[in-house]
Amino acid sequence: MLRILEPSSPGYAVEHEHPLDPMSSAEISRTSAVLREHFGLGDDIRFETIELVEPGKEVVRGFVPGTPIERLARFNVYRRARTGVWTGKVDINLGKVVAEEFLPDARPMISPEEFLLIEAAAKADPRFKAAIERRGIERYDLVCVDPWTAGNFGVPGEEGRRIAHTFVWMRMFELDNYYAHPVEGINVVVDVDTMEVLRVDDHFEASGDYVPVPEMPLNYDSAILTEYREPSSPLDVIQPNGPSFIVEGNKISWENWDLRVSFNGREGLVLHSLGYTFGGKRRPIMYRASIAEMVVPYGTPEGSHYRKNVFDSGEYGFGKLANSLSLGCDCLGHIHYFDVVLPDLFGNPRAIENCICLHEEDAGLAWKHFDFRSERTEVRRLRRLVISSITTVGNYEYASYWYLYQNGTIEYEMKASGIINTAACKPGTPQKFGTEVAPGVVGHIHQHVFSARLDMEVDGPGNTVMECDTHAMPIGPDNPMGNAFYVEERPLKTELEAQRCVDFGKMRYWKIVNPNVTNWVGKPTGYKLETGSAVQFYNDPEGPSGRRAGFAYKHLWVTPFHPDERFPAGDFVNLSKGGEGLPTWTKDDRPVENTDLVIWHSFGLHHLPRPEDHPVQPCVLCGFKLMPTGFFDQNPIIDLPPGKNHASKSTSGEDAESCCHHA
Repeated sequence: MLRILEPSSPGYAVEHEHPLDPMSSAEISRTSAVLREHFGLGDDIRFETIELVEPGKEVVRGFVPGTPIERLARFNVYRRARTGVWTGKVDINLGKVVAEEFLPDARPMISPEEFLLIEAAAKADPRFKAAIERRGIERYDLVCVDPWTAGNFGVPGEEGRRIAHTFVWMRMFELDNYYAHPVEGINVVVDVDTMEVLRVDDHFEASGDYVPVPEMPLNYDSAILTEYREPSSPLDVIQPNGPSFIVEGNKISWENWDLRVSFNGREGLVLHSLGYTFGGKRRPIMYRASIAEMVVPYGTPEGSHYRKNVFDSGEYGFGKLANSLSLGCDCLGHIHYFDVVLPDLFGNPRAIENCICLHEEDAGLAWKHFDFRSERTEVRRLRRLVISSITTVGNYEYASYWYLYQNGTIEYEMKASGIINTAACKPGTPQKFGTEVAPGVVGHIHQHVFSARLDMEVDGPGNTVMECDTHAMPIGPDNPMGNAFYVEERPLKTELEAQRCVDFGKMRYWKIVNPNVTNWVGKPTGYKLETGSAVQFYNDPEGPSGRRAGFAYKHLWVTPFHPDERFPAGDFVNLSKGGEGLPTWTKDDRPVENTDLVIWHSFGLHHLPRPEDHPVQPCVLCGFKLMPTGFFDQNPIIDLPPGKNHASKSTSGEDAESCCHHA
């Protein structure tokens, strides 16, 4: 358990059960106190990041319980109303800064605490008030201004500042869904550090041809809606003997799996040290897994909407915006919750209760066969472990789910919900770059592109990525019936060679193998990456937004592990010029064969909104799988015991007493 001694005590130390245990509230407070004293900025100091520096792999792999643990915290801090960021490390045990660097051109993220301050600054500006009055809007108190990160478009007057670019909506009454009422053509640019309004753009002021604000109420809040369909019969998840998983601190053991979980302000949910025990032997599969970045580019050049190109992880912090989850609503079944503690903008610990949800689910058939000669059936059901969290970024909800299956499969699924970002149009007019989802309300075409950072260790750290393409042989002497096709595998040996895209014409996939370990037929053990949600990225790579999202143009990148290479678009994405991260790291074309490697998979959603996506979008899904391919010598769940679900009932009263093995 965590034990903290007073800073003045001799031999001040922080003791944890494991090197990957997350930072506690006390550690966050101590780190921020050290930084306040070190930098001497008084009340002007701001904290973008305080997070655990994960110990080296050799420390984690060789850790013996009871061994003293070095605890380091990574920080990004800055001075209010000044440019630049100090980044470095604090030794929490010693209570001092042990590394620091000043980056004069870096811009910190926009923090949640600044969202409403930006809105207040915009609404206090007389130019904004005048623009609202020109549209005949009388209830100024119901106007809503959403802050967006601004990108880097070379606009005069924006250089050298940390700015937000805003869009405007309004409510018709309290609790009204304001995204149903976009106020088109008004954009306010705010200096986030000083809260100075730099510019108010009214795109229709010169012409006077204003797009009317749509007034039709389109609501979802249960305090407003009055008509509901008849409720369904209860569908309960019951585990009378409790769940099958065991939680010890941040370690989870379930079926043959074991792993650790953590959470940080930028990536959100992180999985560590995933291993599968089979035949009495624990076999490592993946050292660390996270969603390291995401970008949401909108596809319209109209007005100022071209500036909608947001990196929700790197510019806001995906984890900072996480929800507290509700039992019986967000999560069903026998649940274990993990609370999370993150620093706020002022360096104080902020708790997010019930931030990570852990539970089991039925996952359908595991395997089945009916022997028509003996007329015997054998069937087993599959279950999966679910580790999830949900983040709200402005109008969108992102629900992240990691699934571990009994058969060794790892799956990541993103469920996107919330409310589509809306603009206004004259009702019934043609929309080239979007869909009119309600009279006068447009949802523009856009994408959500995520980058998964998967630090692989399939049977150990010496891994190679194999590209697997299927080829059809031409009809001829070796293929007289024209039916032959086969899979050709080749290793991706260097970083530049390993920048790859999905090719449906070749049914291309990638396999991460360990050439040093073989299965019972002499082939390297491996895991297949199933890329079911690869998307084509449409921003021009030479455009200001395309340059900042270089990772999105390839579905696969492979790099040798480096502890400082964590974010595919770079460490400081807000207002960046582009080129950082993966495009820069891979220029050296380092070898990636039979080494400790990281694979980066770009995937996501290509979203042309539908009327059905409004006023609240039903969940749309994307993700990927890692499936054992030669990792096991045979079906690893052949040993699932036969059984039946006694809670299942038939409307005919049928008793399925022998459902899993019967004649």
